[in-house]
Amino acid sequence: MAIIDLKMVLMGASMGFLAFLVIGALSGACAWACYPGQKLPGRPWQKLLICALGGFGACIASAYLGQFAGYFQSGQMIEWIVVTLVSGLVSALIAVLIK
Repeated sequence: MAIIDLKMVLMGASMGFLAFLVIGALSGACAWACYPGQKLPGRPWQKLLICALGGFGACIASAYLGQFAGYFQSGQMIEWIVVTLVSGLVSALIAVLIK
């Protein structure tokens, strides 16, 4: 029984990680591409990567802080809503700062 529980815990953590990676990267890429303004010269792929990693970091941080504070549990719909909103806001802020 403990092996099954351990397997479920590990699979849930890895799927959450992948989902946070996808949500964070997509919100970062969308914020970088859709933010209006003049693009400064430089390496555009490096700036895109910074936005994507910032969105991913915001996903992880908001999920763990919300669970730690007791606002939601892992996998609840409110967690996904909060993670998506926070990731979008942080990615937009990063896009403002680097463009």
